[in-house]
Amino acid sequence: MKTSLIAPCGMNCSLCMAYLREKNRCEGCRSGSTRKPYHCLICSIPKCNTFKNSKAKYCFKCDTFPCTRLKQLDKRYRTKYGMNMIANLREIKEKGIRRFVKSERERWKCPECGEMLCVHRKNCQMCGFERIFDSVERYSTN
Repeated sequence: MKTSLIAPCGMNCSLCMAYLREKNRCEGCRSGSTRKPYHCLICSIPKCNTFKNSKAKYCFKCDTFPCTRLKQLDKRYRTKYGMNMIANLREIKEKGIRRFVKSERERWKCPECGEMLCVHRKNCQMCGFERIFDSVERYSTN
């Protein structure tokens, strides 16, 4: 897991199905590659003026954090996948990117086989362990 795979929105691209697949593998939101899912290519977050006009790496640097687009994305990922991007960004701001990545390694490690889980899959791709999350406790935006 690399720090460069944490997107401006707080998404951990190393847990994304597009990054984990073998064929036509996405290289993450920060890569200049066009081998990304369509919704990533057209995403408005990396095109935001905060990133175009500054050296900011993450959305928490923006005056409008969290913006409407980030709130929408965060709600969808909390509800469907158990990832809270706003909480991720707050943790990065508070603890730094290296400590965040270290905590992500533990948070997303399969308790059965030790492999990294995919945020978009309910089950571990290696052993089938069913991932369960508490959308209220760990993943709240308050």
